[in-house]
Amino acid sequence: MQLLYNSDSFTVVQFDVPAGDGEGAAAGPALHRGGYEIVDKFARKEIFLEGALAERFAAGVQELVAGSPSVEDFDEYLARFTALAHTPLSLH
Repeated sequence: MQLLYNSDSFTVVQFDVPAGDGEGAAAGPALHRGGYEIVDKFARKEIFLEGALAERFAAGVQELVAGSPSVEDFDEYLARFTALAHTPLSLH
């Protein structure tokens, strides 16, 4: 787990979890599962992106970074994804 972004409005955390097959290292290269959790602090909702959507998210972030964005630019980009969020934020 790695914190990638934190503003007054959003937090983004990257997860990279080995999804081994239980066969050990001799079975071949380890598989990985992972994605990005985006938390909308004001809406108090979160969304977890994985697979093709996570890849599209990461590509968009790389494109955004190439243009020297402001915090507002990042927050606007993240808001497009959190519009899909339906999971209420739960504190433990």
